[in-house]
Amino acid sequence: MQTQFFLFYTILAVWLLGISLVVYKIFALFNKLTKGVGVTDLKKVLEKVISKEEENGIKIAEIAKRISSLEEDGKRHIQKVFIVRFNPFRELGGDHSFSLAILDGEDTGIIITSLHTRDRTRVYMKDIKKGKSSFELSVDEKKALAGAQKNK
Repeated sequence: MQTQFFLFYTILAVWLLGISLVVYKIFALFNKLTKGVGVTDLKKVLEKVISKEEENGIKIAEIAKRISSLEEDGKRHIQKVFIVRFNPFRELGGDHSFSLAILDGEDTGIIITSLHTRDRTRVYMKDIKKGKSSFELSVDEKKALAGAQKNK
């Protein structure tokens, strides 16, 4: 019988301690909010908090709109670059020729290919729109395009 009372009073004490801590935290928060405020000014303080919250909501909406605009604009800037060096003519030593893919966030851009021989260098450019070219791409140009598309 005594153990039941002891257990009941222990549970009751823990319960009261928990409630006391919650009430203490509420009063501490209330005191922090009303520090230096008289009883008649509490309504003004709450109105000020509400108006600040409304201003912050408007500013957050403006910031979200600006971020969305910047993200949309950023898709059109160069984001993906990849270069493939190769030797198109086996009789020449070294990989002096290259294909360079330069793409934006929507896989639109250009591929620049340079073919180097002993007496000249030729440079070609092919446009890319959404990952496709209106011109036929060489194997090395396809490698450069695929490599650029993998880059994020």
